[in-house]
Amino acid sequence: MDALLALLYTVLWASAAIATKFGLEAGPPLILASLRFTMAGLLLWIPISVARGQLWPDKRFMRPLAILGLLNTTLYLGASFEALKVVSAGLFNLFVAVNPFIVLILERVWLRRTVRPMQWLGFMVATTGLTIGSWQAMKEFNTPGWAIVLMIGGQTAMAVGSIYFHKARVSLSAITVNTWQLLWGAIFLWPFALLLSGSNTVNWNLDWWGSLAWLVGAVSIGAMLLWFRLLRHGAAQASMWLLLTPVIGYWLGFVFLHEPFTEIDLMSSILVMVGLFLFRLKRETRLNDLLGRGVIK
Repeated sequence: MDALLALLYTVLWASAAIATKFGLEAGPPLILASLRFTMAGLLLWIPISVARGQLWPDKRFMRPLAILGLLNTTLYLGASFEALKVVSAGLFNLFVAVNPFIVLILERVWLRRTVRPMQWLGFMVATTGLTIGSWQAMKEFNTPGWAIVLMIGGQTAMAVGSIYFHKARVSLSAITVNTWQLLWGAIFLWPFALLLSGSNTVNWNLDWWGSLAWLVGAVSIGAMLLWFRLLRHGAAQASMWLLLTPVIGYWLGFVFLHEPFTEIDLMSSILVMVGLFLFRLKRETRLNDLLGRGVIK
């Protein structure tokens, strides 16, 4: 049963890019993102507040929650929505899967952590896969370079948020952290959404509402709750399922968006998955806990 739930979680997580692509056919990316964060945050905040009889967390946690919201939601997901205007869902999921490597590099530079040889090997293998996938996207499918840079920047913001969360020691439940970083993320993102969307209007059609409903219900709430359940059996074991994200992402893109799935895509996915496997092999769970708490939306 847990294996089926883990597979369901991975599919839901990979489906976020697919749902976003549908929504972008009907309206500006940052408006879609802002609505998603606002609705998901409120749908989580209301029952939590009622159940606990407390509207706000302790005021000493509000500043770190706001910083997490800026990094993990406004910057990471805001950049992701913008990039998905021109990047395939498959390539996007390929980049999502390598977030642990960015955390590794930042820990090495920022916290002076020791990096094991196997982790460096995994990093180099996965980076080779990303380079091959990016080269094909830019050369064969005319994906602009700024979109690749935007995805890297977004993943870096999320990695910084993960390390900051570890250092800030926010002693709140994971669901409370996620709720408030969604709400803060929406607060920070709305001004940019309204400013940059300009005269672009929203077509309030089935694509828009279907995308929004899936992103809020299935991804921001459903996948998050599944993740918390999987974490009961250990963050390292749960996070291993994310190895499947690249292949599932490409498969979903092929089925629902008719995106091409080439031999190079397969090669890139295999290299990234092998790199992740080597990276996670016989390692401590501290970094997985860091990634698992407070960053799944």
